[in-house]
Amino acid sequence: MSQATVLPPAAAPAGAPARARGGSEFSPLLRTVREQGLLEHRPGWYARGIVVDLLGIAAVVAGLALTGPSWWTLFLAVPLALFSARAAFVGHDAGHAQITANRRASRVLQLVHANLLLGMSREWWNDKHNRHHANPNHLDKDPDVAADVLVFAEHQTTGRTGLQGFLTRHQARLFFPLTTLEGIALKAYGVQALLAKDGPYRDRRERFVEGALLLAHLAGYATLLLTLLTPAQALVFALVHQMLLGLHLGMAFAPNHKGMERPDEHADGDSWGHLRRQVLTSRNIRGGALTDWFLGGLNYQVEHHLFPSMPRPNLRLAQPAVRAHCAALGVPYTETGFVDSYRQALGHLHQVGAPLRGEGAE
Repeated sequence: MSQATVLPPAAAPAGAPARARGGSEFSPLLRTVREQGLLEHRPGWYARGIVVDLLGIAAVVAGLALTGPSWWTLFLAVPLALFSARAAFVGHDAGHAQITANRRASRVLQLVHANLLLGMSREWWNDKHNRHHANPNHLDKDPDVAADVLVFAEHQTTGRTGLQGFLTRHQARLFFPLTTLEGIALKAYGVQALLAKDGPYRDRRERFVEGALLLAHLAGYATLLLTLLTPAQALVFALVHQMLLGLHLGMAFAPNHKGMERPDEHADGDSWGHLRRQVLTSRNIRGGALTDWFLGGLNYQVEHHLFPSMPRPNLRLAQPAVRAHCAALGVPYTETGFVDSYRQALGHLHQVGAPLRGEGAE
């Protein structure tokens, strides 16, 4: 099992940027990355990936049509889940303006990949995800660590009884089974936000466009499966597809921040500058091209949080400069192996649930 690599505070070499609080820590790194051209968009790289993804989805649909109403078609849910996750990653990148600086083009790309292909509300996701990026791992400000099905701090376990208490006591061992519901949950949360009067949608037109595309996704998905399969086969296929998609997305997002520093635990946490706020709360995952593909570039979580608009293929290229800059400043830079990242994240969830297990409530 791989061990985490945490670069500890080190003496700054000659010529290294002086340690300072606030934005001055980040400015030299930003300048270096800009000079290397790593913030320049790479639409050609994304275009090739999008074409391959769409061809893959089309091939799965063709396979369903050729196979017909057979239980063997369930095997096609596996590649469809993989290609659906690729669409989610493209939607994520479009939301960060990683693909192009053109706001209208980014919006269209995200609407197609999130709303139409996945049935997930673009505006709901952007609102939630931008708040996460602004204050990662801050219990009072990051919606991703708010107490919900899972809890991320021991004080969040207070008062959780019944089903909630059971889930909290065993949240580490239940984590992967629960992620199988993530694909369905993303759709449900988006629809809930769409129908809410205080949802994140800027105007009535935006709400209508998103709602129409979500409806088109649902109608198209149901029509496709019910036309090519029996009702029972269509239902099981949809469940397997959505559960595998949820598991895949959960595996991509789970190890990035769980168990890392929480600004709300530190007296000066709210005054951390951009670099410390992003680096100290994030964990990278080592690996090669396969890891990059499977995790959609989110394995470079430190670099992604420092430079949200950096194109995905450039994150790996920025890593040496980020690692060296952190070492020069004495800021810990955390990187671990694929398996060990889940061990750390699940270990944190297990530790958080300890108070309820100590009560002997089963």
